[in-house]
Amino acid sequence: MSMTLALQRSVQATPDRIATVFHGRHQTFSEYGDRVARLAGALQSIGMKAGDRVGMLGVNSDRWLECLMGVWWGGGVLNPVNTRWSVPEIVYSLDDSDTGILVVDDHFLNRVEGIRATAKRMPILVYAGDWPTPEGMLSVEELIAAARPVEDANRAGADLACILYTGGTTGFPKGVMHSHWTLWSIGIQRLAQTPMPGESVALHVAPLFHMGGIGRALVQFIAGDTHVLAPAFDAREVMAIVERERVTDLLLVPTMLQALITHPEFDCFDLSSLKRMVYGASPIAESVLERAMEALPGVAFTHSYGMTECGGVTSNPPENHGPEGRASGLSRSAGRAGFGIAVKVVDDSGNEVPRGEVGEIIARGPNVMLGYWNKPEETARALRDGWLHTGDGARMDEGGHVFIVDRMKDMIVSGGENVYSAEVESVIARHPAVQACAVIAVPHAQWGEAVHAVVVRKPGAQLDDAVLLDHCKGFIAGYKCPKSIEFREALPLSAAGKVLKRELRERHWTGHSRQVS
Repeated sequence: MSMTLALQRSVQATPDRIATVFHGRHQTFSEYGDRVARLAGALQSIGMKAGDRVGMLGVNSDRWLECLMGVWWGGGVLNPVNTRWSVPEIVYSLDDSDTGILVVDDHFLNRVEGIRATAKRMPILVYAGDWPTPEGMLSVEELIAAARPVEDANRAGADLACILYTGGTTGFPKGVMHSHWTLWSIGIQRLAQTPMPGESVALHVAPLFHMGGIGRALVQFIAGDTHVLAPAFDAREVMAIVERERVTDLLLVPTMLQALITHPEFDCFDLSSLKRMVYGASPIAESVLERAMEALPGVAFTHSYGMTECGGVTSNPPENHGPEGRASGLSRSAGRAGFGIAVKVVDDSGNEVPRGEVGEIIARGPNVMLGYWNKPEETARALRDGWLHTGDGARMDEGGHVFIVDRMKDMIVSGGENVYSAEVESVIARHPAVQACAVIAVPHAQWGEAVHAVVVRKPGAQLDDAVLLDHCKGFIAGYKCPKSIEFREALPLSAAGKVLKRELRERHWTGHSRQVS
């Protein structure tokens, strides 16, 4: 299968249906398909060959979706760049994947000089915005206008489609490789689990560089329905768009959902068009879920648990969110294995544990990644005997419902963003006044979890929170930087000299039913 087949079907069957809506711009599938075919030809004319990587650095927009399909139509591989990254993180992903073309929108032109100054291979820069084209960049609009539409390159099946960078346990991001087949499977599985009868209108608020965002876009492409795009999450603007465009489908992380239902103007907007709400990326507080279902009584809620490496793993359907599901506790589960996916909970030796006991979730299915780009050792650790090891601790009941209880890998989820402790620790350790450090997750009322650093200064060194935080901001994205810093004389160590992070976490998580939030 090829993801471009979905577009071919829409252009043929429903050419006049609205494909994208962004900032007042509406284009049909016929118009969108023509721009995609021309953009593919333009990218080929500036050097993109089959399998070459093309980066997209921009907020959600119609042009982002044109780039997505345009790269695939022309035979390339998309590198969706995390817009919250610092310049060194962006450059790492470009260098690591050998990205030869980088499309940049208005919002990130201030990153271009830093990329130019530090990238090992300077990619060809293409400007996708509404202002005059900056010096040294090509205009995407001029390229599309001058290009002739080309035939679909028809890369499909096991051909690489995209590299999605996620945090790394070694301190460097990992490029998750997805083929056309794995992406098609992710989209079909989501569509099967959350059917959309009739024409749907989906609002993309979750960033498209995330699996959550791009996965939702795949669903909409396969269904041949309308994409409405918001450049960033703003609760009031989301409600205004839902009312104006009669949005039927919305995917939010719990922090977004909480901001939406607690907004002082919530009752001022007509949200009656909403039919389906998918939430995920981090656990949700019961109080938030209860209030959301009360505030949006006509909406079917679904919880999706997954990861960049495979899209969805389990799905908790609307029926588990009703009175019976809440009374039985099933509303607090992550649901059962998704369609076409096998899920087990295993011990350290890979043996399935008895129902009710805690172990690691592993998954197998056509949606699982090909591996990590240029990281064979990390790939081998994650993919064992055909199973993807998630690093998440959970228990499974007799009905196959999965309950997440802990995170076995050293990762923090803050506002739906994954932060690997090793990556933050690596940056903190670079400061000359730091002797040792450990980074842990602590509960946070708004973001679910927050990054907390425990630091040991070198003897005689002077270092305070503000200085260390400024240091971190020079290397990593703001959401990865510590929200709180604690200085100690020493870190608790095991007999083998390993930092005992459970001891560091203990006082912060006392009284919580699970060790993730």
